[in-house]
Amino acid sequence: MSKEIVLLKLGGSLITDKDTPYTPRLEKLKELAQEIKTVLDSSPDLHLILGHGSGSFGHVAAKKHGTRDGLPAQGGVLAAEDGNENKDYWKGFAEVRFQAAELNRYVMESLLNAGVPAISFPPSSSMVSNDHKVIHHNVMAIRKALDVHLLPVVYGDVVFDEKLGGTILSTEDVFRLLVDQFSPSRILLAGIETGVWQDFPARTKLVKQIQLSGYEKMRGSIGGSASTDVTGGMKAKVEAMLALIQRTKGLTVQIFSAKESGLLARALRGENVGTLLKT
Repeated sequence: MSKEIVLLKLGGSLITDKDTPYTPRLEKLKELAQEIKTVLDSSPDLHLILGHGSGSFGHVAAKKHGTRDGLPAQGGVLAAEDGNENKDYWKGFAEVRFQAAELNRYVMESLLNAGVPAISFPPSSSMVSNDHKVIHHNVMAIRKALDVHLLPVVYGDVVFDEKLGGTILSTEDVFRLLVDQFSPSRILLAGIETGVWQDFPARTKLVKQIQLSGYEKMRGSIGGSASTDVTGGMKAKVEAMLALIQRTKGLTVQIFSAKESGLLARALRGENVGTLLKT
């Protein structure tokens, strides 16, 4: 078999209590790490890059400080980055960075305790964006990690931004860069929702498959997020992933729940356990 590269995101709603600030789900993290370990051990040709959301860590602080929106404008011009009026913004920027890293530490500890040789790559120290699109990056270190069978881990994080001063990149924003650099065959987005609901928040009509050509018909009925999510919720995730599929040959995306034990392992092995997005 040829090498397969898969991007996996553990959603913030899955690994934290999104309605209780700064609360990781430690038992769930332990379980997910063990499933990742089991699949990697039995699949030598699977090369995984792991990402995770910020959940009740980064999102709460980010909403408080307006970090994703960037520096306030003055008369349509971005405020001077060194002005006293921006001290509160940068203080919030640093707090969001700290909280995102705190959650990452819980994730890394779970992986290492499960025997997964993982190494973290914080976007804040390796990426610069322009209006949320990464324009400077260092992915060579991630390539080196994959070459020696380490598990690279990225996550939603603050970054410096040429247009906004500073902002937040969601894990999906980071994945957009990684798709261009690594040409994965699959993206797996593991959360607490069973998949994409046609009638959110009623949750009675699950969409098993979304094709680019048919998306517009259901677009209006897909909801956002039930908890604080400064990066857009479900609709934003679906549309971002469809845009990646449109420009990346052979790429599929699966949105699914990993609340139940074993579902993550099944998805990693190729089973459709949620909603499949494809061309």
